[in-house]
Amino acid sequence: MIGQTLGHYQVTGKLGAGGMGVVYRAHDSRLGRDVALKMLPETFLHDSERLARFEREAHLLASLNHPNIATIYGLEESGSGRALVMELVEGATLAERIGSGPVPLEEALAIARQIAEAIEFAHERGIVHRDLKPANVKLTHDNTVKVLDFGLAKAFSEDRLSSDAENSPTITQAATRAGVVLGTAAYMAPEQAKGKPVDRRADIWAFGIVLMEMLTGRQTYSGETAAETLAFVMTRDPALDRLPPETPPAIRRLLRRCLDRDPRRRLRDIGEARIAIEEVLSGAPAEPAVPGGTSSSPSPSRPLVWMASTAGLAVLLLASLAALVGHFRETPPKAATVRFQVALPEKASLRYFDFPVVSPNGEFLVLATGGGPGSTTGSILRVRPLNSLSFQDLPGTDGAYIPFWSPDSRSIAFFSGGKLKKVEVTGGPPQTICDAVNGQSGAWSPDGTIVFATAANPGFAGLPLRRVPAAGGEATPLSALDPSRQELQHWRPFFLADGRRFLYLALSSQPEKSGIYAGSLDSKETKRLMTSSSHAAYAPGPSGVGYLMFSRANTLMAQPFDSRKLELSGEPFPIAEQVAEAEFVGSAFSISGNGVLAYRSGGAGGNTELVWFDRSGKRLQSVGDPAVYSSPALSPDEKRLAVDRVDPRATKRDIWIFDLMRGTASRLTFDSGDDHNAAWSPDGTRIAFASDRKGHRDLYQKLAGGTGEDELLLELAERKAVEDWSPDGRFLLYTQGQPFDLWVLPLFGERIPFPFLTTPFNETQPQFSPNGRWVVYNSNESGRSEIYVQAFPPTGGKWQISTAGGSDPQWRFDGKELFYLERQKMMAVPVNTGGPAFEAGIPAALFTPPITGVPRRNRYVVAANGQRFLVNTVPEELHPVFTVVLNWEAGVKR
Repeated sequence: MIGQTLGHYQVTGKLGAGGMGVVYRAHDSRLGRDVALKMLPETFLHDSERLARFEREAHLLASLNHPNIATIYGLEESGSGRALVMELVEGATLAERIGSGPVPLEEALAIARQIAEAIEFAHERGIVHRDLKPANVKLTHDNTVKVLDFGLAKAFSEDRLSSDAENSPTITQAATRAGVVLGTAAYMAPEQAKGKPVDRRADIWAFGIVLMEMLTGRQTYSGETAAETLAFVMTRDPALDRLPPETPPAIRRLLRRCLDRDPRRRLRDIGEARIAIEEVLSGAPAEPAVPGGTSSSPSPSRPLVWMASTAGLAVLLLASLAALVGHFRETPPKAATVRFQVALPEKASLRYFDFPVVSPNGEFLVLATGGGPGSTTGSILRVRPLNSLSFQDLPGTDGAYIPFWSPDSRSIAFFSGGKLKKVEVTGGPPQTICDAVNGQSGAWSPDGTIVFATAANPGFAGLPLRRVPAAGGEATPLSALDPSRQELQHWRPFFLADGRRFLYLALSSQPEKSGIYAGSLDSKETKRLMTSSSHAAYAPGPSGVGYLMFSRANTLMAQPFDSRKLELSGEPFPIAEQVAEAEFVGSAFSISGNGVLAYRSGGAGGNTELVWFDRSGKRLQSVGDPAVYSSPALSPDEKRLAVDRVDPRATKRDIWIFDLMRGTASRLTFDSGDDHNAAWSPDGTRIAFASDRKGHRDLYQKLAGGTGEDELLLELAERKAVEDWSPDGRFLLYTQGQPFDLWVLPLFGERIPFPFLTTPFNETQPQFSPNGRWVVYNSNESGRSEIYVQAFPPTGGKWQISTAGGSDPQWRFDGKELFYLERQKMMAVPVNTGGPAFEAGIPAALFTPPITGVPRRNRYVVAANGQRFLVNTVPEELHPVFTVVLNWEAGVKR
């Protein structure tokens, strides 16, 4: 930028960089003055709504005309970008002044008085700074104080209301990536650190911290990490005993009022602070500085110099020495456990498997979310520093899901579009690491090896773990499924402290054979640690003995674990209750290496709700009570609904039938197996379904009224699942094998199955067109999931319907429209199924349903007229909650 022009401003030098962009020195050719240009982060330029709101805030802040507030002149836009034009303030920052040692009392109070005047002026106009700190205070050569970035924390954040919990201050440091709105943990008020609404009392707290640091020459709150600093802010009172002995009692009282951690008891108005300081500066009589000491009235000519007697001075020195000795003999208090909730990003929607993942250093959360109902943006990664109150988007991560961190917390790996990718937390274009169709989980070792899990199809088991260099390359198998344990999949790897061995979950078709294992990058040998259907993580402790973290019945448990000997000891004990769990995903928690725990409760993996939506995404009505549903199927007359429902006592599925006219429900299957994927016969009299009651998944049918015995239709050793019934009632479409192929079972004659489509790829979710001439299905043959149509019986013709990925295809009853999901967006495609060749129009986005479940079969169904969609979604009353726990071990009761 140096040497370039922005409007009539010529950039002459760089002043600094920080969370709100890069700041340059520039010359205003029209007015002949130097100014500061704060270049807006690039993310602003692609967010028209946020940019418009920022401009409104900037115009309001430009009205702050006060000698102690750095003026905002306006906004400037050109081909080089957009910048905030501000007053250029020469001189050192207050942070630099404090860095050289404590500020003398008279000088510190003079600075504090001017800061208070600036804050008072803004508060009277309804503007809160939100980021008052020494780095945002400039000291000019004529001893004038200028407060910088007044109110910009709100302008740069994504919140809409001044009382929103996501109002976030900024931290100005070179290491901060452009566009990230951060909080300065050391100066946040306790309620601000907890994510509660922010008002002028947060500025009063920060003012007290700034004044105290001037007097002491040291930071009031300081931890090794931002998370630790936040914990101190929320649990410890400021150490006022560190104030110099000569600090006047009036100033001590003022600081106690400013720094009351209960905002209801805090100083109500910054004007009171200004008055108290002015009284001390004017020489008003003061009490002795040290209880028990001797003082005289201050001299009118030197109001801040107290003449003490020799005896009084001796008492003062002895008292100070005693306090100093006592201070160094104190045992540092043990860090307390702190819990706080994290707000969901504005306009974001969650899928059943989305939860915040904490970075190894405990300083960041990353979350993959959709854009929310009505959105057509798909999913994206969002990052929130723990010392901030808001998430920020990572551009270029469209379609991202199940992220995991690099060991240095600088990069994030994620799955998208059939690939494993990575992106730096500071932003930049994502890089592809390798192919990873249907990626499900991963872990990144310190030596640059990534171990990840994929599935034969989302939600289906069948593949071992794979490994790939983080720099990129071809993924190779790492583990091997054990047929003696009937293992279906290895997934959710987690590296131990040595970076070579890792934990993983081996899922079996028999739950008692599923378990947590330890594997190694250097050996094929594994060790079974415990029987479990939950994955595990490791929280390190001293001398290699830490804790194995796992879930049991929605309760997060910890058990002492020696990571070197791979041995458990003691008894497991609970850490957190109501932790969400999701089928094929596991428990929604993550843990850092320094005691920061994040988890999700409510919504995910628990009960779901069947809800009707119209084509615009408007919620209409629900069907039945919330339960764990999957694979809904409408009867041909739309009067009944068949759906899988989990029996919580047996943790298996059964088929239930809802009478949509009377609002009643009845159970259809009662056997001991897992029964699922109901498909209606064309006349509505029978239900076909899959069941593993014989130890492998076979195909059955039963009268829809519930009478009679279950009839076995097809018994084979290979894994199978019912998909659809042909309109003439003669054929059943089903998936079989690994990878999944499409097969047809005739329901006449000898009932000998024949293949419809067998390839090296996964073909799933097939459905007959209403006239029976075509089959729509999902395939990953291109490297990502797309929607295709072929003729039935197959003639070799094939048409690709989706253009940017797709899953969950459904026909409209008259065959004139196809629907599918593209990155959670509901897409509609006009089609013609009546001609000699299949014809398809251009896909159009309708809305983004708050859908849940894995993309396997019928996460939604369409009414006959195509105007309503019955969606399997998270109940509104079970809106997910994100909880962060700092120093979780300190609060354990066992």
